[in-house]
Parts: sequence; C-alpha cells; structure tokens
Amino acid sequence: MQVDIFLKKKLHNLSFILLLGTAVLGAIILTEYDVAKGFSSVPAAIQWALSNFYPDSESMEKFPDIFEKLVETVLISVAATTSGAALALLFAIAGSSTTQFNRFLGQVSRTIATVFRNIDMAVWSMILLFSFGQSAFTGYFALFFGSFGFLTRAFIESIDEVGDSSVEALRATGAGYFSIIFQSVIPSSISQMISWILFMIETNIRSATLIGILTGTGIGFAFSMYYKSLDYNAASLVVLVIVAAIFIIEWVSNYVRRVIL
Repeated sequence: MQVDIFLKKKLHNLSFILLLGTAVLGAIILTEYDVAKGFSSVPAAIQWALSNFYPDSESMEKFPDIFEKLVETVLISVAATTSGAALALLFAIAGSSTTQFNRFLGQVSRTIATVFRNIDMAVWSMILLFSFGQSAFTGYFALFFGSFGFLTRAFIESIDEVGDSSVEALRATGAGYFSIIFQSVIPSSISQMISWILFMIETNIRSATLIGILTGTGIGFAFSMYYKSLDYNAASLVVLVIVAAIFIIEWVSNYVRRVIL
C-alpha cells in the first residue's frame, strides 16, 4: 500500500515536471526566444552595469531631491495602508462567519473584497489615471484599493481563528453585538491584524515604486526620469536608496512583530 502511494506521488511529480517543461518549451518557440543568446549576453550586461550603473559625485548632489521623493512614497504607502485597513476591518467584521450579522451582507462583503483583491495595483493605477491623471491621488487610491481587498481577506481569517467559543460565552452572559466585537473579537485578533498591516506597508512601498512610474509621482517617477534622460548614475542612486529603505522598513516591521506577538 505504501509502495503504491509512493509510486503515485512520483508519477504526479514527474507529470508536473513534464507539463512545466512543455509549457516552457512552448513559450520559447512562440516568442522565438534565443536561449543561447540570452545566456551569452549576461557577461556584457554585468560589465555595462559595473561601468555605468553606480552613483558618482554629481548624482550625490541630487540625493536631497531623491530622499524627498522617497519620503513622499513612504507616506503615501502608509496612509493608503492604514485607511484601507480601517475600511477592511468593517468589511471583515461583516464578512466573517464569526461576527456577521446578516448572511447576505456577509457574502456581499466577501465578494467586494475578492474583486478588489484580484485586481492588481498596477491595473488600478491605469484605471484611475482616467479620473485623476498623473497625480499622488492616483497612486494613493491604487494602493488603497489593493490594501483594502487584501486586508479584508486577512482580517476575516484572523477573526475566524478566534473561534466561536469566546463569542458564544459572551452571548450566554447576555452581551450585545458590539460588546462582543470590542471586548472579545478585536482584542483577540488585534496582534495578528497589526502584523498583516505591517506586511501590507512593506508590500505597498515596493509596489508604490512601480506605480510611481505610471502616476508620475514619488521615487518611481524619479527613477523613470533619470533613466530616460540617460542619467544612469542618478538612477542607480535611486535604486540603492529604495533597497536601503526596504531593508530598514522590514527591520522595523520585524521588530514590532516580535514586540506585539
């Protein structure tokens, strides 16, 4: 019996590898990609990067402007995440099986969150460009919608993990709906929710860099401007600043998680 299970698992793995290999080969043929040329161009690309893509003294003079754009990007990301989290909490309470006060409204809440979650932030940026043009509002709302959809789903799972036992215990004592929410559900799941919010802030800062290229704002636009003007030294400084900011924010986020969890 164990041998049959092992063979079945081995056949499944082999089938997956063959299917993946076929898909890769088909993509290479359809796109007419030259694999040998791709690998042979790697040394030349590395040599070009080492020769051109590094900060120099002239690019360092632009650091204050780059840092200002970075601060703008971080603030927009934090604002979009926190405001999206506030709305997500309301929808999560309405959509969770533990706290929903109406089955129909619960399904509507989960459906709305699913729609917002499955539309990529870059797509939201392109949609919102028609309404707000290239502005900070476009980037903010793109991050807000994406954060709202993701955090609603994450908060629903966090609330459901609390379980029905504590909720039923409070109901048995005659506690009202809002008392159950504020005295049991939220206190029991708040640490997990904060962890999700911190994770979303990290993700949004990374996404905001790409969205800024579309919306013409923030650190992403600074990179696009320098790169298109062939100022590779300044563009490399932007990349280094982004990488340093991401590492610092991740360190702060991990520290907060260790404190609250």
